[in-house]
Amino acid sequence: MAIVSQVIGIDIGSVGAKGVLFDGSIAASAIVPTGWDMKETSRSLLSSLAGGKDVTALPLVATGYGRNAVEGARRTMTEITCHARGVRFLHGEARTVLDIGGQDSKVIGLDRSGKVVDFAMNDRCAAGTGRFLQMMAHRLDYSLDDVKALSCDGEVQPLTSMCAVFAETEVVAHIARGVPREALLRGILRAIAARAAAMVTKTGLTEPLFFSGGLSRIGSLATLIGRELKTEVAVHGRSPLAGAIGAALIAWEER
Repeated sequence: MAIVSQVIGIDIGSVGAKGVLFDGSIAASAIVPTGWDMKETSRSLLSSLAGGKDVTALPLVATGYGRNAVEGARRTMTEITCHARGVRFLHGEARTVLDIGGQDSKVIGLDRSGKVVDFAMNDRCAAGTGRFLQMMAHRLDYSLDDVKALSCDGEVQPLTSMCAVFAETEVVAHIARGVPREALLRGILRAIAARAAAMVTKTGLTEPLFFSGGLSRIGSLATLIGRELKTEVAVHGRSPLAGAIGAALIAWEER
């Protein structure tokens, strides 16, 4: 029997779908928006990974919100398992994982070997997630690239509510009063950081802390979370791919 030289890991989230082609290292990766048809999203993702080659016969493990819609998956795995595996690949010493995605956030505690020992997940409230930040940024006429470029230091207008509905109403009222957009955005980022830090504290922080998920690309948010927790927050350029990397690692072991 021929040895399989490549495998695929796919993580279909509520907002973004991530894929990794793995051959002992990351050979290719892709991120595409999650559309209303998740089967079509998975096909688009595979096409992005393929680079013109036929990858439909490769071992594939799927995870995430839409994992059951991925055609050809040999196995589906929970997000907790895959994120833990993927993070340890990116940061071999990580003991606590904070993942903030499009519509949920989670904290995962790992032992010294990388095994999951505890976790908490918030998927019932949009506040503090990527969708919440996207909505607030849109109200302030910011793109997510603008958000990434904003320094976390400067004038801040705190938010008194983290309910997605009430927070938007509060932001509109501040805009009407002439509060600078930058101050409002810093207040939003600080509120998200405080919410994330509280979740980490409740679950239990063991250092090092690793930040994954789509919002990990916002350096100012990572800084603010670190300040809230009084610790360093590790981030990797491939942090948003952690779930897909973990799925690929499992496929690699089982090939």
